[in-house]
Amino acid sequence: MNATIVALLGYIAWTLLLLVALAIYRTDLVMKRKKAPNAFKADGSDSPPFGQRLTRAQANCVESFAFIGGLLLFSLATNSTMVTNDFAYVLLLARFGQSISHLVSTSVLAVQIRFAFFLTQVAICLYWVGMFGLKFIGL
Repeated sequence: MNATIVALLGYIAWTLLLLVALAIYRTDLVMKRKKAPNAFKADGSDSPPFGQRLTRAQANCVESFAFIGGLLLFSLATNSTMVTNDFAYVLLLARFGQSISHLVSTSVLAVQIRFAFFLTQVAICLYWVGMFGLKFIGL
């Protein structure tokens, strides 16, 4: 199977899983009458700490899709998966790691770990941009 396709599908599935978890979390707060259905702030800042972290983890996946998903889709659209396949699984695992560390804690160590996972994704994407530049522009 093509690693780029698996990574793209995995990224989308992970984002959806976090969205469903957030919906379940908020529904639970509503059902327990701790929050009104129309009282949630989009950034989660009015939620308990875990709710804030879950909101940000899901939003971060959406925010990063512009460059991660964009590059994976570009690779597929240009029949260039040989550029992305080698690091596609590493990128997906780094995304999982970033989200999970976001959910677990906001301690200094957890934030540093989360940042390392984020930097891994950025480094891979920068590498891919460079490789696409060489392939298509001849840089």
